This record gives sequence, C-alpha cells and structure tokens, in this order.
Amino acid sequence: MSTTFTLDTGTSRAHPVPEPVRRLTVPGIAKRKGGEPVVMLTAYTARMAQLLDKHCDMLLVGDSLGQVIYGLDTTVKVTLEMMIAHGAAVVRGSYHSVVVVDMPFGSYEASPQQAFENAARVMKETGAAGVKLEGGTAMAETINFLSRRGIPVVAHVGLTPQAVNALGGYGARGRSAEEAATILADAEAVAAAGAFALVVEGVVEPLARRITETVKCPTIGIGASAACDGQVLVVDDMLGMFERVPRFVERFDDLAVRIDTAAATFAAAVRERRFPTEKQLYL
Repeated sequence: MSTTFTLDTGTSRAHPVPEPVRRLTVPGIAKRKGGEPVVMLTAYTARMAQLLDKHCDMLLVGDSLGQVIYGLDTTVKVTLEMMIAHGAAVVRGSYHSVVVVDMPFGSYEASPQQAFENAARVMKETGAAGVKLEGGTAMAETINFLSRRGIPVVAHVGLTPQAVNALGGYGARGRSAEEAATILADAEAVAAAGAFALVVEGVVEPLARRITETVKCPTIGIGASAACDGQVLVVDDMLGMFERVPRFVERFDDLAVRIDTAAATFAAAVRERRFPTEKQLYL
C-alpha cells in the first residue's frame, strides 16, 4: 500500500520538498514488465538520495559502497551494519523511489532462517521496501521463504560480485552454452520463487535478452541488454567519479574533474587570502 508523506522543510536540509508526496511501491515495480523501463541507480547517502530520487523508480543501497565509499577491494568485506547505516540514510533522503538494500556476503547464504532474521532487521532499521540478494537456483528456496513472509526480494544473477573469488574475476558470463544454460536456469528459478525484480549483470547480450523474454518479473540490466525491463548503474561510475570503470558504464558527467577543479580553486583562494571575504563573515 502506498504511503503519503508531508515533508518538513523548516527543520532540516534532509527534506527539501514541501508538498505531500507518494512513494512508488513494490507491486507497482513488478507491473512494469514489458512497459516503461525501470530506472535504478545506487545511492549511499541522504543527500545523494535527494538528488537522484525524483529521477529514479528505484534506489539501490548497493554493497558496492564497500568499494566506492570505504575503499575496499571487494564487496565481500561489507558488513550488515554498514548496509543498515547507509540504507537508513537513503530512506531518510528519499520520498519517491522504492529503496532496496543489498544483503551483504555471509548474511543470508547459510539458511532461509538466517536470511529472514537479517533481512527483517534491515527492513526494520532502515525503512526500506525490500532487499536484494545474489545467487540463482541455490537461493530460490530462500527467496521463496522471504517473499512468503512479507519481505520483497530483488534477485541477482549472472556476474555476482560477492562470488568473485569463486568466479575468478569480473569477466562477462554466459559465453559458453553450458554457462548460459546455468544462468538461464538461475533466472527462471529465482523468478518462480517470488522475486519481484531481477538484476542481470555482466552477461552476454543474447542471454540477457532471452532471460528478459523468459521470466515474468522485470529484469534490470547492468552490462546486459537494452532489451531488459530497466537499467541500473553505480552512481559514482555514472557521474564519472572514477577513471577506471567497467566496459558497460556510460559516464554521464565527469564529476571527478569538476571536483578537482573546485578544490584547486578553493585552495588557491585560501592561500592567496581571497577567501573568506566580508560577504562570508559575521560583522
């Protein structure tokens, strides 16, 4: 059921929209199969959520924060506490998008019961609408267990970063007929288990297209196919914050250069005593 919020602009920077607003819903996203493409970006902070929210249908609090925020080498080292802290911030900073939080490595794989306990904690402490977890056929039972108990799940197949050690790297998946068949079976299994959406990452285009044609839930591509029912990118990659990005990333800005320029301008102004001026002082 939709929830309507009236946001208070007088007490905080966190809520700049004065009129009543209504969030999109999980059932609404599920109905987008074959319709208007679903727009998803990652977000990790309240301020970034504010800026992205009106443009997106979904905000993903991705475990990619381990790399882009904390400088970790993989997502494997991300903790549940990290995800909850950032998830709560993104929910506070948004009012329109469906917010989904990644379940970090080790928080859901042991059993459906473990997954439920940790997913319930995520939803209680963040206010998010659902969780995302990686894995195919092996996770179908867990996805069904969660979905039947009121926890909406976004599934994730293909290149699954939490399994990078087992996969041996970040290369595209599904090039061989055998691997393609396995990934297709994974997609069918998690969709049948009740996932309301499915991230398809880093797979060859014909396979991503076939998955989209086969499963009944919306597919959200990242390095997959334009035929997917939606697309997602890591927001820092999309903004051009990093010099090295995966092949599937399109930089829609070059924000790193602009930040560098602004910081250099500020530093020069301080060193030359041109800042602060009388305009910035309390006289």
